[in-house]
Amino acid sequence: MSNTKKTPANKTRKEHVEGGFIAPDVLRDSLQSVLIQLLDLQLVGKQIHWNVVGPNFRDLHQNLDEIVDIARRGSDEIAERMRALHATPDGMAATITKYTKLDQPTNGEILTTNAVDMVVKALEATVGVMREVHDPVDEADPTTADILHGYIAALEQQAWFISAETRKP
Repeated sequence: MSNTKKTPANKTRKEHVEGGFIAPDVLRDSLQSVLIQLLDLQLVGKQIHWNVVGPNFRDLHQNLDEIVDIARRGSDEIAERMRALHATPDGMAATITKYTKLDQPTNGEILTTNAVDMVVKALEATVGVMREVHDPVDEADPTTADILHGYIAALEQQAWFISAETRKP
């Protein structure tokens, strides 16, 4: 008799070798949705970063890199959390294009005031998805919900920073 463990056809032995908690579908799907928004936030942020022009250019240009860094860290942490929970993250361009909730900037120069509006809208859409999935994520795995809390706070702070550029008292 062989000691080889049989695995379902769609999984490798190595994918589930360590055992432990396996993400239920709602957790897997919620994290996939968050991953897509964070990956697209990086792309949207960089597109605007490269093409922003106008008053207060330098501050906005640098702040966009801060947003991209937060989104990059977040997407990596979410994808790695998915792997730790035996879910397979999908960050393919076609998947991002199909499921993103973020409006896409135009190709070409973007006036700083318009860029502020675009970035705030992208931040709010990303956080909106995180808040939308929060309760099912928290119910399935409070540890993962804690990860979302940190990124919600960081991105909401960035929305406040960026929106202050064009707000009048």
